[in-house]
Amino acid sequence: MDDFIGRKNLIPKERLKELCKRSDLKGWAQTLSHFGAIALTGTGLYATLDSYWVVPFFIAHGILLNYLFAAQHEYNHYTAFKTRWLNDVFNRITGFIQLYPRDFERWYHFEHHRNTQDWKNDPELISRGKPYTLWTYLPYLIGVTYWTGRIQRLFVVALGKTAPYFTETQARTIVLESQLHIAAYSCIALISIYFDSYLVLTYWIAPLFTTKIFQNVQNITEHTGLSHNPDTVHNTRTIDTWWIFKWMAWNMQYHTAHHTFPAVPFYNLPLLHAELVKHIGFTPPTTSYIRFQCRFIRQLIKAPETWDGVPEVHPLTDSG
Repeated sequence: MDDFIGRKNLIPKERLKELCKRSDLKGWAQTLSHFGAIALTGTGLYATLDSYWVVPFFIAHGILLNYLFAAQHEYNHYTAFKTRWLNDVFNRITGFIQLYPRDFERWYHFEHHRNTQDWKNDPELISRGKPYTLWTYLPYLIGVTYWTGRIQRLFVVALGKTAPYFTETQARTIVLESQLHIAAYSCIALISIYFDSYLVLTYWIAPLFTTKIFQNVQNITEHTGLSHNPDTVHNTRTIDTWWIFKWMAWNMQYHTAHHTFPAVPFYNLPLLHAELVKHIGFTPPTTSYIRFQCRFIRQLIKAPETWDGVPEVHPLTDSG
């Protein structure tokens, strides 16, 4: 995936090389701060189990767990750490927590980058099959069909059914990987039942499943409803939000920049975004979580999502 570029000859090669430099220090800082925050909310959850204060700690804990998907994504690209094996180790850990096996997600995600917004070849679009209606979108937004789909796919792959874009070697790998994941999850469930323990449910599964909406707004806003033009500066959004969400999502709000140059580490995406806008001469599709949700849901109330999507680029003003 390192060699893939969404739009070539846009950023000077030497500058792009500089932006692509990895850093173990910055990777550790982000990784430890994210897992450290999860440890803090988990501690708060434990300390407040018998009070109403458990609610905010439960929600915060679940949100942080869900945003580990952003961490997994960065490890997938081998851009979090300069030391390659560190990305592999944390990719396995986050993939296990997310019920999203590492090898499957990495190769699945590579196809998404190569075929973004292509109804026939983008696996994110293939998996949902057709444009959203209001009644297919809302269950996905809140996480119901997100998690049922995730679990179903885990079992389907474990049974040996894989998509045609996986090579034979990849298919064998992800089948075994899914089987090992299911075996490990089953062992955890059986141990929990044997010891009559609610630890896994309380600190992992329940908060992860019930707070998906807070992270799904990131996943959905990145591409949904946009043009199916293959150009990444047309089919991928940039998201306006507060710094705390940028930290949790590992700067994936700069998603246009990421899709255009996926080899650039998350900590350099703000710089890349500024240079991208300067060179393309227009503002890429840009919105906030709330603005997009309000607009898209209003649209779905009137009619299903269109097959062709809607262009959202805007020329720069003189002051821009």
